[in-house]
Amino acid sequence: MSVVKTIDPTAIPQPDLHGYLLTAVAPRPICFASTIDSDGNVNLSPFSFFNVFSSNPPIMIFSPARSGRDNSLKHSHQNVKEVPEVVINIVDFPMVEQMSLSSTAYEKGVNEFIKSGLTEVPSKKVRPPRVAEAPVSFECTVTEIIELADTPGAGNLIFAKVEFIHINSAFLDGAGKLDPKKMDLVGRMGGSWYTRASGDSLFEIPKPIRTKGIGVDRLPEGIRNSEVLTGNNLGRLGNMEQLPTNGEVEEISKDDEIRMLSKKLKNNPEKLKKELHWVAQQVLNENNTAKALAILMYAEQLS
Repeated sequence: MSVVKTIDPTAIPQPDLHGYLLTAVAPRPICFASTIDSDGNVNLSPFSFFNVFSSNPPIMIFSPARSGRDNSLKHSHQNVKEVPEVVINIVDFPMVEQMSLSSTAYEKGVNEFIKSGLTEVPSKKVRPPRVAEAPVSFECTVTEIIELADTPGAGNLIFAKVEFIHINSAFLDGAGKLDPKKMDLVGRMGGSWYTRASGDSLFEIPKPIRTKGIGVDRLPEGIRNSEVLTGNNLGRLGNMEQLPTNGEVEEISKDDEIRMLSKKLKNNPEKLKKELHWVAQQVLNENNTAKALAILMYAEQLS
């Protein structure tokens, strides 16, 4: 059994705590925020202390933290206090290097759109421009600012109410919905690391919203204590609304693969049971949960 390292956050240096927090709480979506000051100077900066917190009203929050080195405030924070508006642009892989470049600590008044080579597009309802290259941009008004502390590394929560949305149609599916497989989004990890949400890294899990799964506790003990099945496997099985009927279990026993395996190992029921668990796990990976559970219930009859 692995040893757990326990840390008192008040007993370690702030940079070390920062590293633990940002590496553990990941991946984080990125708020690519364009703001403007009272003199009309545009700023574009990324923040990974960010998420959406409400759809009615539509509220996003991002947090430009104080510098851990000199305790200074980010230009974005200063700007939204002067002009309480922001455009939150979503970052995808084709622009991730330009996004990273824009995080450079340029002097106040320097336009990161120009430095990063990204394209300004006028917004419809707010003064800051949006990023033309972004798959989605949210024009927002800033409704509240909560400054958590005045110490190095302290966060400043910027509440942004969505007033207008711009979506590049290339990222929509046939039903007019945003398609995660087309978006190729990126997320922030710890240190200088990022992750890419595309290809094999995308997967679906049935959401138990309109149904009520039986739960792992309702699975037979032999399935719960399987030497083969993982916690994720058990979670998927527990999402089923009911155990298979006797008829469904009898029907799965007639499956060619199950029948041949049963014949081959008929004199070794323990090995057969384990092999059936391997087969069920493979079927689970193919997203056929009902069939997998029927196989496992058939295996239980061998006990």
